Amino acid sequence: MSDEQETKPTEETKPAEEAKAEGEPKKEEAKEEESTAHFEPVVKLEEVEVKSGEEEEETLCTYRSKLFLYGETLLDKGTGKKSWKERGIGEARILRHREHQRLRFLMRQEKTMKVIANHALDPRIKLEPNAGSDRSWVWSCFDFADGELEEKVFALRFANSEVAEEFKNKYQEHQKEMEKLLAGEDKPDEGGAAGEAAEALSGLKTSDE
Repeated sequence: MSDEQETKPTEETKPAEEAKAEGEPKKEEAKEEESTAHFEPVVKLEEVEVKSGEEEEETLCTYRSKLFLYGETLLDKGTGKKSWKERGIGEARILRHREHQRLRFLMRQEKTMKVIANHALDPRIKLEPNAGSDRSWVWSCFDFADGELEEKVFALRFANSEVAEEFKNKYQEHQKEMEKLLAGEDKPDEGGAAGEAAEALSGLKTSDE
């Protein structure tokens, strides 16, 4: 027998192999199933109401602007060297308390909502024009933005001189309102209201229970 005859498949073997292949069951592809399992959280967090501290106040006016602070940088701290540094961009607002009617200036950094200026609208504050600019004002005040009362020098820059002038007029208008309010609080007690209040308080008893 030659080599050609040994390697050549016979016609009898072919149908047998095909029949075997046809007889084998076809494998079905595995289908992906969506999980319907439900897991309860180990710790349930209760919804907490976050207060801004402005709930009892109304906004009288608001102006988008950029705030600067005059002072020492971290690198120059203790050296006495001062310069202007940016505090942030946001809405400069004047707020009035609904109960005692006092007014304050408040500004938050628009991205972080951090308070960058927070002080009473003291009638003694003077808005001065910033050198070389007709769209910004400079003033000094006692500010509480960092959690304690500090004397600071601010500069507030607006989009244009018209907006800057409008802000100044509103600021001074509400300063006069604050001045009248403070003058009323300093008046002597002519109607005897303080005496009535003292008498009412004397009738109250505090229990230790």
